[in-house]
Amino acid sequence: MAGEGEAQLSPPLARSDHISLLEGNTLYVWGGCRCVDGKETLFPSDEILLYDMESGAWSQRHMGGEVPPVLSQACGAYLQGVLYIFGGCEHNGYTNQMYCVDLSHKEYSWRKVTGTLGATPSPRIRHSCWVYRNRLIYFGGYGCKTVSEINNSETFLLDEASGFWGWNNEAHMFEPASATWTEPQTQGQSPEPRSSHASATLGQKGYICGGLETQSIDIHCLDLSTWIWTKIDHHSTLPRGRTLHTLTAISDHKLFLFGGLSTNGEVLSDAWEFDTVTKEWRERDHVHKDKPRLWHSADKGRDGDVVVFGGSQTFLFLMDSVVALRSPAQSYCGDVLLFQIQPYSLSRLCEDCIGKHTFSVQEQVSWLPAKLQKTIGKRISYFMDNA
Repeated sequence: MAGEGEAQLSPPLARSDHISLLEGNTLYVWGGCRCVDGKETLFPSDEILLYDMESGAWSQRHMGGEVPPVLSQACGAYLQGVLYIFGGCEHNGYTNQMYCVDLSHKEYSWRKVTGTLGATPSPRIRHSCWVYRNRLIYFGGYGCKTVSEINNSETFLLDEASGFWGWNNEAHMFEPASATWTEPQTQGQSPEPRSSHASATLGQKGYICGGLETQSIDIHCLDLSTWIWTKIDHHSTLPRGRTLHTLTAISDHKLFLFGGLSTNGEVLSDAWEFDTVTKEWRERDHVHKDKPRLWHSADKGRDGDVVVFGGSQTFLFLMDSVVALRSPAQSYCGDVLLFQIQPYSLSRLCEDCIGKHTFSVQEQVSWLPAKLQKTIGKRISYFMDNA
């Protein structure tokens, strides 16, 4: 039964350019865009979707308070039960406003973050965020600068086709406890300015990769304590260059990359694992190779699983005499993809079979050596029959 203010959804609403987070067994999804009657339409800011990872059921909740404007290409970050939204594009143009909502309180009441100290970053889209020591650290993005800012900036790459617009490689830190913005002075070899990249936090380091029109992907890390940048030299075969992909921390030294848009316009379905110790990329086999994705979301789940939601399977352009416009004829997705990173324990296999009955016994044990499949398969079947 749905609770008060909650509506059951079937099927889930397909979208891309959304924000998601996974807390316990609940996947939260906010915002995004979809195609309605041939027109790209943004989802309202006063609703949030909840997906129960155990039952596979979707529900929708109403949100109140100081609701943000409808946004696209914003950046979301989750810290101590609170979802923060910064930047993005609204109906009046790019913004540098911040909003937050405490998801532990079921009222889901938005609050506009005002009265901050320090210099707020300039308006931007398609940036990213690292969460570290109760701080939000934003990197990169695409936006507009004043003439003086451009002339005095070594962190901004001007988009010559768009006047005062361009990409940056700035790092800005926001501390919610004191509502203070600062721009740390970084050292080392900074990455090229970019947007539509992917980022992840591992320990005290923030990693970014992609977001450039290069044949192979690059990867950099910023020490979030010393503010020193390091460009990581690869010791293996590299993934193709891409944008609009995801990067997820899956252990204390490994990152998981999935999907994105290649430099030649192909929507990708490959998955890669990067070991930050050996500095090696390794392509991973998976069961979702027939489901290419870009502008999707990815979150770390139970047992190191990666939970991917939404995105688009196609990326088309409409050309006119001046600019290239994204086509509304996108193929939006509303399914949840689960990437199993490591073998499950027997108890996890039994729980999944009993709780969901989503996968067959054979699928659940297919990763095991043939000798063990029969024995453990029988045990799972016994638990299912007697649950």
